[in-house]
Amino acid sequence: MRGTIDVLASPHPLADTLPTMLREDPFARSLCAGFDELLAPVILDLDTFVAHLDPATAPDDMLIWLAQWLGLGIDFGADPASLRTELQAAGSVNAARGTRRGIQLAVESVVGIAADVAESGGVRWSPTPGGELPGQPVPGVTVTVAASSAGGIDRERLDAVIRSVTPAHIPATVVEQP
Repeated sequence: MRGTIDVLASPHPLADTLPTMLREDPFARSLCAGFDELLAPVILDLDTFVAHLDPATAPDDMLIWLAQWLGLGIDFGADPASLRTELQAAGSVNAARGTRRGIQLAVESVVGIAADVAESGGVRWSPTPGGELPGQPVPGVTVTVAASSAGGIDRERLDAVIRSVTPAHIPATVVEQP
């Protein structure tokens, strides 16, 4: 959680900007000191804002906000290390979102297991019309994962990740291999 920092000095004290005749006035200096105390955390946040957007340096309570901002499937109970890993992979996952490779990247980065993704679509080009269409008539995605011997796979989390990166009109099936 964001909070105050005791004895945080302002990097730009307002008393130094006063006209010469007011710099020695105790009331003016006290008023500026009060404003400095209020503004110091704001200046610190503005100076370190870029660090709040980097998954490697962002505070733990900012990670969920960053994940929501990027449209990732969020596990609110996840530890910060796994959220950081997911956020660092978000660039490649979002660039391939909705594709076979995007589904594979999302499963591997979020759940941490290797996945093999098969989809029913296909692309073909021909200079003559009337050729046979590629793919299968019924759309679908099949994600094959290896079942972990150490307690299995969190199926709810896996299903949530697959739903978040699969097109809404495409049904997805998960197959666990021993």
